[in-house]
Amino acid sequence: MSILVGKETRLIVQGITGNWGQKQTLNMIENGTCIVAGVSPGRGGTEVLGIPVYDTVPEAMRNHQANASILYIPAPAVKEAAFEAIESGIKVVVIITENVPLHDTMKIVGLSGQFDAWVIGPNTPGIVSPGEALVGFLPSATIQSGGVGIVSRSGTLAIETLRFLSENHIGIATCCGIGGDLVSGKSHIDYLKLFEGDEQTRVVVLLGEIGGSMEEAAAEYIRGMSKPVISMIVGRTAPPGKRMGHAGAIISQGSGSAVHKIEVLKKAGAKIADDFWHLVKLVQEIQ
Repeated sequence: MSILVGKETRLIVQGITGNWGQKQTLNMIENGTCIVAGVSPGRGGTEVLGIPVYDTVPEAMRNHQANASILYIPAPAVKEAAFEAIESGIKVVVIITENVPLHDTMKIVGLSGQFDAWVIGPNTPGIVSPGEALVGFLPSATIQSGGVGIVSRSGTLAIETLRFLSENHIGIATCCGIGGDLVSGKSHIDYLKLFEGDEQTRVVVLLGEIGGSMEEAAAEYIRGMSKPVISMIVGRTAPPGKRMGHAGAIISQGSGSAVHKIEVLKKAGAKIADDFWHLVKLVQEIQ
């Protein structure tokens, strides 16, 4: 099994005719993803890599039974595109775009709750289940299927963790980037619940960083989990008030520090990895 995406995924690419959209569409196809249609206003009736392009998501849905969508859309247009996907019945919406206006993201999250849709992102590298589906640009060519579930706020941390685990022949169930903006569609807890119920996942890796309180909130859920959790939180030396990388990585008014997150997670029973090498060792010990 896997969570959220797999062999049953039928994907629409919104923004498929742009340079990034075309490049990543090819990458996803090469990694086994079933892409049924693309959407690009004004480009309906054309094709990209043999995939039919439509002007709107409703039009694409009338011709194809899609259940997931990925957005390669400029930030100012993300809200309209995401609304179109959610209101058309898409259940998994992956928003790659960074720096989506905060109020737009909040409206997207609110609408997704009304339609029971799962929003990944904004500012996410996507989600991958090895051998089944890649929705986004996580490196899937070198990873193998296994029992490790990974959830990360940082795309870079997710990518590097996949590399280190793969080099040590450790397989992955699913790896997902929550998204690095101040507000994201789902929290660590939401993904932990899916991994807890997934038969393939044997151990969960939670990757976090400074800023926000999602990791602290996740600790309360970890306390009651039956599956072991390993966490790596980066940014122990980050200065308060300075944004480190993307929009969500900032210690504000004394909260969101790496040290506090580590303390809370450790008390909840999570094993704490100091670096990637230590993370690999902890996974090997548990498996």
